[in-house]
Amino acid sequence: MKTYTGKNVEDALKQAAQDKQVTIKELSYKVLEESKGFLGIGSKAVIRAYCRKDICLFIKEYLDKFFTGIDLQVDVKVQEQNDFYTVLLNSDNNALLIGKNGQTLQSINEVVQLATSGEFKRRVRTLTDVNGYKEEKYQKVCALAMRVAKTVQRSKTDALLDPMPADERKAIHNCLMKVKGVSTVSEGEGHQRRLKIVYNPDKK
Repeated sequence: MKTYTGKNVEDALKQAAQDKQVTIKELSYKVLEESKGFLGIGSKAVIRAYCRKDICLFIKEYLDKFFTGIDLQVDVKVQEQNDFYTVLLNSDNNALLIGKNGQTLQSINEVVQLATSGEFKRRVRTLTDVNGYKEEKYQKVCALAMRVAKTVQRSKTDALLDPMPADERKAIHNCLMKVKGVSTVSEGEGHQRRLKIVYNPDKK
């Protein structure tokens, strides 16, 4: 992240906004140094500032460097919407990027999310996908969850799904949100975290 120096924080922010061609409201920043000077003379402020475009650029450059390092040619595109970052990957060997049951793809996403969050000192939410794999996976896990939910409705017995990543659990939660008679709760820790579909007669 770049630093900017001005007579005060407002002046430094103006410089950052002009440099990045965004409004001041679009900036996130941290004051590194601020001195008032004597009678206003010699006052100084140093800030570190970034915008959402910087996060997109960091993710792309990070992955470009990573894939170059392992001698794998991958096209990387990063899209941002409402402070959520979707990373789209494509290569001549997408199966290698996805891995067994999407495990390699999930690991890539975790590394990207950790690196980006560490760089910008805040939680950055990312989703990494390869050629629409994730969207297809959401459809499959939601279809499975719907079948299980109907069984729970009939049997009035809770059912526990296999462990899955947070984004897939969220997709199922959203899918079953309006289904009568069942609710979803998460159980377990880390990679063993899973959803339980619970019989809930009070949910109409």
